[in-house]
This record gives sequence, structure tokens and C-alpha cells, in this order.
Amino acid sequence: MKYIKFLSLLLIFVLIFGNTIVGQKKYNEAPILAELVKQGKLPPVEQRLPEKPLVVKPIEEVGQYGGTWRRIAVGGIGDAFIISNRLTYENLLRWSQDIKGFVPNVAEKWKITDDGRTFTIYLRKGIKWSDGTPFTADDIMFWYQDVILNKELTPSVPSWLIIDGEPPKVEKIDSYTIRFTFRKPYGLFLHQLASPNGLGLTQYPAHYLKQFHPKYTPLEQIEKQAKAAGFQYWYQLFSNKQNWQNTECPRIWAWVPKTVSAATNVVIAERNPYYWKVDTAGNQLPYIDRIRFDVVSDIEALALKVIAGEVDMQERNITWDNYPLYMQNREKGGYRVLRWTGSEGSNYLIMFNLNNKDPVLRKLFENKNFRIALSLAINREEVNKLCYLGLGKPRQASLISLSPYYEEKYAKAYAEYDPEKANKILDSLGLKARDKDGFRLRPDGKTLTVTIEYAPIFGPWRDVSNLVKSYWEKVGVKVLIKEESRELFAQRAQTQEYEIGIWGMDRCIIPTVEPLYWMPFAYGGTPPSTAVNYYQWYTTRGKEGEEPPKEIKRLYELYDLVKTSTSETIRTKYVKEIMRINAENVFNIGIVGELPAFVIIKNNFRNVPETGTTDWILLAPGYTATEQYFIKQ
Repeated sequence: MKYIKFLSLLLIFVLIFGNTIVGQKKYNEAPILAELVKQGKLPPVEQRLPEKPLVVKPIEEVGQYGGTWRRIAVGGIGDAFIISNRLTYENLLRWSQDIKGFVPNVAEKWKITDDGRTFTIYLRKGIKWSDGTPFTADDIMFWYQDVILNKELTPSVPSWLIIDGEPPKVEKIDSYTIRFTFRKPYGLFLHQLASPNGLGLTQYPAHYLKQFHPKYTPLEQIEKQAKAAGFQYWYQLFSNKQNWQNTECPRIWAWVPKTVSAATNVVIAERNPYYWKVDTAGNQLPYIDRIRFDVVSDIEALALKVIAGEVDMQERNITWDNYPLYMQNREKGGYRVLRWTGSEGSNYLIMFNLNNKDPVLRKLFENKNFRIALSLAINREEVNKLCYLGLGKPRQASLISLSPYYEEKYAKAYAEYDPEKANKILDSLGLKARDKDGFRLRPDGKTLTVTIEYAPIFGPWRDVSNLVKSYWEKVGVKVLIKEESRELFAQRAQTQEYEIGIWGMDRCIIPTVEPLYWMPFAYGGTPPSTAVNYYQWYTTRGKEGEEPPKEIKRLYELYDLVKTSTSETIRTKYVKEIMRINAENVFNIGIVGELPAFVIIKNNFRNVPETGTTDWILLAPGYTATEQYFIKQ
């Protein structure tokens, strides 16, 4: 009888408290955080994690805590900006590791209704900013209402949020639910949320930034702070406070910047004690304590750091010309070299300013036959051999073969080396007359001269430029080359001061998210804006800018159809028409692409996949879950 009574009491206890006991789980944390908990400086790890932490399955094995991930930034502190995206990829959802779809992240789930017009996003309850403040729907509403819709902070709503000429209606349903409603179906909305355009939704802590916003703090007070900080306007101060370099701004990233010093050329980001993910064994992530960037002047200085064994894992700025050097010094440096897939249709992309301020050059640049002639004049096989060690594929500006929209004929369009045909085309354009040095004369009697501008960043662009100069001058087009800092190049490219700009043609797997190379556009400078006037006409629905030629107008029409299509079959049809128009018109000229992307990894740096893809759209290597990388002791 006593035994039965005991069982009855136990059953009642379980019924009352059982869910609490079952729901609780013991989590582990990094030793440096456990010590802070012991000192009373941090709450226990169970209180810092969400109700349902995101569980990340390690690629190789459950990792070990500790260590510093050493990386190199090239050219200045600004190159370490990838701590805010590529290394801490915390969008509402992420690209899956097979890059075929999306996986939950900050959003625990989502629902699409109203034939693709309405998206309800359910946030993961209990995520906290790095200062311990809850992350809620209010933060996303602040981003939308007070940043995106504030004309001083955002003069025009970003085009990725515009459907049928209008931005969405964004509603807070409750503290952890947000709803986006568009006027028409938006087939690419989840793609955008998982990609770089979706970064902003999780990077505006309302509780911190309200003190710099005139809707919540007196304007006079903010302007006083702005002037003291060296700014003219309140919104400049606001942007500065939100910028990744501000170590006071809370984040939801795995690591948060703690030291950003131009004086010492060092950037250090330390583990976030409130990070909201765990591994399969219940260990709070990340495993690694901190990331350190040492800033060096150029690629060669980076290479010396690599072979000296001073880089733990890096894919950025690991260039092909140094590949033999890296391979020869693997044992000495204690690292391995992985070959990931690069996403570039062409590492060196020749981009014409179609709204050139020189009317004669503009007329030539807008003539597709002129562009075709310059494409045919380039010896791509030679460029691949001399500048890329034969590692790439000579090709036109087109998607890479990994893309579901790839067609081989477009990669070959006008990509053969045929200077004789190039000469005939240029002659047919009325450019037969030559000056005393043998260069062609423009219709106004001046020597036909084009200027190529670039910043020497992501490839052997100096060497390729010199080869392109030699090829074009053989067919009578004089070439000037201007190598500039990235800052100057971006400034000139954004304001359309340039004639021909060079950039790397990434985004060639998933071209629909940011179709920068598939329709003339205006951008922030890198890559260079190719048609500010036309793009302004497109984004204002003809109210401003300049009406483009029919081929370009058709590209804009097609992209609108791509955005609104909820059928992958129909979307594919539109994307392939976009690619056909580009192949026929050669708006940009490609040379060598489909190059491998080399990744330097120390032998004891683990949980990095042996194969992967580097692409801005994927925010690589972020999509491989950098938070589960670890240093094996």
C-alpha cells in the first residue's frame, strides 16, 4: 500500500512539474564564460540561450573550446568588414550547405500565403543581443519603419523590397512574429532574406540606436553629438553608430568586435556570451574564443603570413598567382590548401559605362558591334596561361556551369580569338581612318582612346590589363590604364566618371538575387555603375532618368517577372531569356572564369568542409556554419 501511495505521489509530481523537468537541459559553455558566471558577471548559460537554441551539427566532430582564429585583412581596416556578414552570417534564414534551399536561422519557421504575396516570419524566442537585451519583432520594425522608410537615412527604398512599384506592408503580429505583405507575389523574397540584402533585418538593435534617432531623442541633442564626433548631419552619426566598427553596438553574431584600431592595424572580435546556437552535445557555440585580423598592405604581405604559418583559415584574397608558393610551403607552414568552387563567370570583367559623359564614346559603347569587336580581339587562352596558371576556363561573361540556368553556348558567345574579324567590324563602324601612330580616329577626328580603370584587389588585374591593352591596340584602339585605390575607384565608378571599369564577376551561380551583371544598373561603386540614368528610369518607373534602348528595357521587364514568379519553371524561362539577351549584346566582356577558390587552413583547424563554394550571395564561408569551426588541441 505504501508503494502504491508513493507511485501516486510521484505521478502527481510528474504531472505538475514533469514538463519543466523534461524541458530543461543542461548546456555547456566556454571556460572563459563559465568563469564569468562564477564571478557573478554573467547569468548561467541556460538563461542566456533561447527557449529552443538552434542546434548545429558539426561537420566533422564536436569541437573543443578556445583559441584565436587568425586572419589577414588587406589594404586597410575596412577589409575586415566581413566580420559583419561572411563570418557571422545571421540572417532570418540561411542558404543550406548544399545551396539548394534555405534553413531556419533567426527565424524558426515561416509561412507563405495569399498566392505568394504574404510572408509570416516566426522569430526564435529568446535570442538576445550581445548585451543581454532580447531580440524581438520590435527590432525588425525599427529597421523597417525608422531606417528603411526614413528618407534621410534611406533616400529611396531598396529595389529588392519593391514589387509593382511599391514597398511591402510590414506588421508586428506579436513580439516574435512579423508579417510582410506585397502587392503582387514575390517569388524571390526568401532568396533575398537569405542573401546579403537580408542582413539589415537583424543588425539594428532598437534599444541602442534609438538614442541616435530624432524620432526617439531630441534632434538638438543628437546634432550636438554629431558635431562633436565630426559629422555634419544626425544621420551620419546614426550610420556610424550602427557600423560594424562601433564596438559599443550590440550584435547577435557569434563574435562581436572589441578592438578596431587603425593605429595598430588590428581588428579583434570576441565570442558573444549570448550567442544562441549549440552543437549536438549541448555546447554553446562558437567554439573559438576570438577572431583576430592583422592588416597588411597587399596580397604579397598576406602570402608571407600564410607560408609562415600565421593564418588559421582564410579564403579571401588567396589568389591564383600565389598558388605554387602556397603548395610548396604547406609542410613548413603547417597548413593544407583546399580547392573550393569559385562563383566568378570572369575574374576580370570589362564593364562599359553606357551613360558615358563623352558623347562619342557613349555612342560607341552602346553599339553592340563595337563591344563584340573588342571581345573578339582578346586572346583568352593566352590570358589564362600567363595570368591564371591555366587554372581557369577562357570564356565570355556568363553563368558558371554549377548554376541551374547555365548554357554552354552563352559562355562561348564571341569568346573566340579573331582579331581579323574584330578589325573588319571596327572598319564597318566608320573607324577606318588612322592617326600617325596607327590608332583609329573617332568620328570627331580625335584618336580613339579608351581608359581602363581598376583597383588591384581580387586578381592579377594589372597583368590582365596590360594584355588587354596590347590586344586592343593591335586592332587600332588606344588604351590608357589607371590603377587606383578601391576608395577612389568606387567614387569614380559611382558617379560615372570612368569609361571602362574592371571588377570580378561573382554571383554567377544564383543570378536572380543581385542581377548586377545581367542588366545595366547603378550601384555603390564596386562593382561600378554601368548605367545610372537607365537604372534611375527603371526604379522610378519612368519619372526620372533616361529611357533605355529596347534591349535594356526588356531586361528590366524580365527581371520584374523573375521577381514575381512563384513557379521555378516559369522563372527559369525568364532567366534564360535574360542570359540570351546578354550573350547577344555582350554588355560586359568576360575573359577567364570558373577558377578554383583556394582556401588556406591550418592542419589543426577543423570542421571546415573539404569542398565548398565561395560567393557573396551565399555570404561564404558563413553558410558553412563558421560558428562550429574549432582549433584542435
